[in-house]
Order: sequence, then C-alpha cells, then structure tokens
Amino acid sequence: MADDAGQAKGTAGFLLEMGMLKRAKRSGWWIAGVKDPETIAEHSFRVALIGSVLAMMEGADPAKTALLGLWHDTQETRVSDIPHIGRRYLDAASNEKVTADQVSAAHPAVREGAQRIVEEYENGNSIEVICAHDADKLECLIQGVEYREQGYANAQSWIDSSLQKLKTASAQELAEAALNMTSVEWQNTYLP
Repeated sequence: MADDAGQAKGTAGFLLEMGMLKRAKRSGWWIAGVKDPETIAEHSFRVALIGSVLAMMEGADPAKTALLGLWHDTQETRVSDIPHIGRRYLDAASNEKVTADQVSAAHPAVREGAQRIVEEYENGNSIEVICAHDADKLECLIQGVEYREQGYANAQSWIDSSLQKLKTASAQELAEAALNMTSVEWQNTYLP
C-alpha cells in the first residue's frame, strides 16, 4: 500500500510539474521581438491538434500523432525552452533522459509509457512521427503569421525556416494556405 501511495504521489508530482508549461513562455520569440509570446502549453496544444489533422490528411493515426505532439516539449519544465541559437552553446541532457527523470517516481505504466512516447518522437521514423515533427514546424509558422500580423516583422524568419523544414505534402499545402490568409479569415465562413 505504501508503494502505491508513493507511485501516486510521484505521478501527481509529474502532473503538477506539467502545469509549469502553462506559465513558461516560448523564449525564441523574444529574439524575434515578441514581448509576450505564447506559453509552451499553448504551443503544445496546437501542435497536437495540427498533428492530428496532418495525420488524417496523410492517412496516419491521428490519435498517436497528437499524443506525440502533446509530449514533444514536456522536458522544458526542467531545461526551459532553449532557442536554437542557444543550443549551440549548451551540452544539455537528451529529452529521453529528462523524461526518465521526470517520471522516475511515477506509476510504472506511466514511466514506461512516457519514455516510449518521447523515445519515439525523438528517434522514430513512422509517418506519425513525421507528421508530429511537421506539426511542430507548422505551428511555429502559423504562430509566426499571427505575430507578423501584430507588427512583429522579425517573425518572418521563423515563418521561412519553418516552411523549409516541412516534409509532408499536407503540411506544405496547409502552410501555403495559411500564408495567404489572415488569422481571422476563418470567420468569413460564418459571417454574412
């Protein structure tokens, strides 16, 4: 019974730790001049949603792709959101190692499941993994479009680099569509 209580506490602790993602900002946008960027949780939510959409379009498993996208930045509670330029100067632990530490006191099924998801996202090559990676880049591109509309001209470099990294035809198609719309154009479907 004591072991079960310890595992419940370890699992609940992990869930509380994930709450940090709702408060932690995506720091790379500060380099682009965005004063109040999205949080890591906001980014991850849309990555999961975009991933499921891309998977549907590509004939992959949308639930698995969304799960991969949802977990892809969970390590940032421990290592923060390090911008790409900052990674040149750091020797950080792998995402797999961070995840193992994060769930080390959790229920065994949670430990195994979390490590499996992150390992697959980081090292897999399935269509779901490709869609999840594309979802991460497509979300950055779409966020860049929104920030550009708000007057952050430096967001264009994020848009351009994200566009270049897209691999699936569906992600490229959606990116081109997003680049030729405003962020509120979706309303026109419903407004007279």
